Amino acid sequence: MLAPRQVLEQLKARLAEGIERLPLASARGAGGEAEQDLVSLLLALPRVPSSLPQLAGAQFQFRHVHRDELRAGYGTAAEWRAQGTDRLRHLAASGRALRAHWYRADPDETGFEAFAMLGFAASPDPSPMIEDHLPNALLWVPEIGVRASEGAAALVLSAPRPSTPEALLERWGAALDALVPSLYEPVEGPRMAARLSREFAEPDQSGWAELVEAALRAIEADSLQKVVLSRRLDVTGTRRFDVDRLLGALSCLFPSCQVINLRRNGSSFIAATPERLLRQQGRALEVDAIAGTADRDQDTAADTALGEALRASDKNLREHRFVIDAIREALQPCCSDIRAPAKPQLMQLSNAQHLWSPIRAHAEAGVDLFDLAERLHPTPATNGQPRHEASAWLRQGEPFERGWYTGAAGTLEPDLSGELWVLLRCARVCGNRAELYAGAGIVAGSDPATEWDETEAKLRAMLSALQYA
Repeated sequence: MLAPRQVLEQLKARLAEGIERLPLASARGAGGEAEQDLVSLLLALPRVPSSLPQLAGAQFQFRHVHRDELRAGYGTAAEWRAQGTDRLRHLAASGRALRAHWYRADPDETGFEAFAMLGFAASPDPSPMIEDHLPNALLWVPEIGVRASEGAAALVLSAPRPSTPEALLERWGAALDALVPSLYEPVEGPRMAARLSREFAEPDQSGWAELVEAALRAIEADSLQKVVLSRRLDVTGTRRFDVDRLLGALSCLFPSCQVINLRRNGSSFIAATPERLLRQQGRALEVDAIAGTADRDQDTAADTALGEALRASDKNLREHRFVIDAIREALQPCCSDIRAPAKPQLMQLSNAQHLWSPIRAHAEAGVDLFDLAERLHPTPATNGQPRHEASAWLRQGEPFERGWYTGAAGTLEPDLSGELWVLLRCARVCGNRAELYAGAGIVAGSDPATEWDETEAKLRAMLSALQYA
């Protein structure tokens, strides 16, 4: 097994040869103006990284243990930002222009592709009062990416055109020096649990009860069928939170979830989410409908009873049906062969179990991830039904701005396929402070105390991991 320094030396030895395969001259449009061009070089790694380090500067990580997949990006080769109701259309225009001008070389025949991160906040028009370290919507090609799946791994080095071999050799060589030795550092075990202090809750329990009652009145008046209410909890730890350890703890606690870290400007937005907004491979499409939640129990018989009660619950089945119907309605104009199971399955996590219906469809020719994301987000699982009425009600009713909580993030390939995950079980972490978010769906028959308990169970997911960070 090669030592980290030997891995670095081998990669740098292959770097110059790989750069020679890239077209580095500028492309020109018909009007003589330079197009937005990128070049990417893929280099095989000898083994899957044992860790994804937190380096200085902008970076992101996506890891799914059960799917044996990871993607990470460091630095910036190119990025596009947008906000407002047309934010995804603006990013789509940039992504579609880039599609024809993104040149890749894979001399090691890794079989992987270059990729970008695509993500956006819950609302297209955030309040100017919110202090978020992420732009409202972002398409981001990292300077150096890491991909791994099924026991194979590769680096993806990206840069804008035009460039020169000498400039890329210097730029990418420095990036390799910063990253590669840290990819194979020994994974540290858990440390003694830190003590967490709850500093601020918005709303508190009485405010939550009032908010739920207001939502129930709107539902009774037929203004809404469902609305998803959220809570924010601020905590401090007795030490600075270690993001590497936090991501590792979340991956251990929730191996069937996508663990996400989006880090910019010194803070990390972290999620351990079970819910995939969509996955597109070619024209094949997968969407998760998740709504309806019950607790878990250490006793097997009691746990089974909780799951069966969830599957028989009229309230939870109605809540789940709203999500399925909304997804079908969103997909019908651009997809065919839309299929959902007759009955929802149970998705069982360590701290909760959910009703889950995996939906499959076939996208029409020319429909890409941007089109689908705009149609699907937000679903009734995180917003409510009807969509626009629920959004308007939440803007008036919720006491805080969600930021990227219940937004979406994922990765996009040059052909504009990829996947996005709904940002749930979230925390924004900076130093020894963390802001946690959780929510619950309100329909006719919801009980404020029961819904509070559901949000507490969801918050425990991140609180448990923070203790060991």
